[in-house]
Amino acid sequence: MEQLLVNTKIGELSIHFPGKLVFGRGKLNQLVQEILRVNARKVLIITIEPLLLKLNESIQQLENESIEVYTDITITQEPYFSDYTTLVQKVSSFNPDVVIGIGGGSVLDIAKLVAAQLENDQTLEQYVGIGLLKGRKKKLFCLPATSGTGSEVSPNAILVDDSDGQKKGIISPYLVPDVVIVDPLLTISVPPSITAATGIDALTHCLEAYTNKFSHPMIDLYAFEGMKLISSNIVQAVRNGNDEEARTAVALGSLYGGICLGPVNTAAVHALSYPLGSMFHLAHGLSNALLLPYVMEFNLVASPCKYASVAIALGCDRDIDDMATARRGVQKIKELIKQCGLPLRLREAGVTENAIPLIAKDAMKVQRLLKNNPREVNLDDAIKIYKEAF
Repeated sequence: MEQLLVNTKIGELSIHFPGKLVFGRGKLNQLVQEILRVNARKVLIITIEPLLLKLNESIQQLENESIEVYTDITITQEPYFSDYTTLVQKVSSFNPDVVIGIGGGSVLDIAKLVAAQLENDQTLEQYVGIGLLKGRKKKLFCLPATSGTGSEVSPNAILVDDSDGQKKGIISPYLVPDVVIVDPLLTISVPPSITAATGIDALTHCLEAYTNKFSHPMIDLYAFEGMKLISSNIVQAVRNGNDEEARTAVALGSLYGGICLGPVNTAAVHALSYPLGSMFHLAHGLSNALLLPYVMEFNLVASPCKYASVAIALGCDRDIDDMATARRGVQKIKELIKQCGLPLRLREAGVTENAIPLIAKDAMKVQRLLKNNPREVNLDDAIKIYKEAF
């Protein structure tokens, strides 16, 4: 593996891996035995309607074992505090032993939080933030049905606060599942546009972890390989969703990106993308795709060596120096986004130019991510980046 070793000082690192991680095509069929292994009598499955057909056999097997199954399909978009509260109220009386999230990032995030909330005296407002959740009494299983958020292995969950429209993060080791099953075949039916947006989201996780101010050599391994896997397979996964090899490669790259989120996390791309979701209701992955190349261009001067290594991971040839190589990486990202059929400009996604100052102001509130960026981003910088992306 060709990689530029940048970190001469090895800092502290804390990683919370799932209790068990299963990866492979067709591994959905292992779900029932994992539930039986923990002696569950009641199971809550949070999923989406298009997956119900794929889950029917597993649900039938559980019921044959006299296990009660409650299935919820109400989470259909990026969730708000109110969506979470409504679901908790609905399932509290059922009081499952195991909570299972099967779907995209929104479904997984909600499943993680529901598992943590059941039989918990804390309220959501008390543990919004970093490290404030005190525990989780219910078993938690996660099965991603998109290759994007990496939520299945991360300690993060994101909700939109109804009171101010801001995306809020809950970060806790108690949100890392007990069992994770990554079956790439679950992603086969995902439409091209969602495959593209979630794939670029996963690529951004890896790229922002790798170039992070707090990057770490161990996480660099996952981030670098994740960039390679996703960049070399995402276009094929978008154009031919039935290509199992491409789907599997992108799923593994997404998993690597999720592992990066806990110990290192993301930076300015994600921070600047959040207001696009809350103000213009753009999908999270699309928001990241719209901003990624322009944040990269902003950051190059602060870390040309690391961004040159990013370019290598993306499949670019080395140029005369690090900065020239790094610029090839930016161009490669633009090409990938275009080949995936995603827009390259904010205006193409319905963002209005006169909203940029307000969007930038909102983005500056996401300091938990901005502090990770290799180059400091102030309000004027944010406005400039949005205008470059417009």
